[in-house]
Amino acid sequence: MKYSFLSDVGRVREKNEDFVGVFKNQAEVLLAIVADGLGGHQGGEVASEMAVSQIGYDFEKTSFTKPKDAYSWLQGQADRENKHILEAAEQSEELLGMGTTLVCAVVFPKTLVIANIGDSRCYLFNNGKLTQLTEDHSLVNEMVKNGQISKEQARTHPQKNIITRTLGVSGSSRLDQKLYEIVPGELLLCSDGLSNLVDDEQLEEILRTPGLDLEQKCARLIAAANEAGGTDNITALLLSLDEEVS
Repeated sequence: MKYSFLSDVGRVREKNEDFVGVFKNQAEVLLAIVADGLGGHQGGEVASEMAVSQIGYDFEKTSFTKPKDAYSWLQGQADRENKHILEAAEQSEELLGMGTTLVCAVVFPKTLVIANIGDSRCYLFNNGKLTQLTEDHSLVNEMVKNGQISKEQARTHPQKNIITRTLGVSGSSRLDQKLYEIVPGELLLCSDGLSNLVDDEQLEEILRTPGLDLEQKCARLIAAANEAGGTDNITALLLSLDEEVS
């Protein structure tokens, strides 16, 4: 399976608090993860690296081959990492209040499990069209769902950075998880440093560009976010999907 990822500090932040990784288990099942850290003096980068590194390390030791096993395993990992992040935050004033978003794709031969907590996203690019597969756990998304504001207003809302569910920060670590059949196309996992600055139409346009490989597309995505201001860390991970992944 082909994949590529890039992470960039952006044009405003001093540190990159995003973390990204791709891992395989003993049965050649693939796990892709993007995390976006938040809170604490240096806590964001600590929380995101803790989550991705530990979950990836543990995944490489597994041998499950069924989506139902991925569901329970991922939630167990989220619960464990939530506890570890909270414990680490309590031991250091600089880490107090740290947490991280998480978006994951577990790729089986014919299906994929998509899991998320927070506002890092997963999209499917298929037949020239982009579809968001995850739902943001954010205050503005709740306001959109309740009809208080429009999607367009949400993009510039002053409270758009308020996340309602994360790993760390609180005792709740419930993931949203969904099962999808694999169709030809590409999966895009990204932090909100990309999705907040580059709208779906522009993402679609970049992914539709002929002649670009996955690495070049990731570079174009990062560049587009930086050209739009680069106000946050930016991470893009692309996975190429076939009808049946080998």
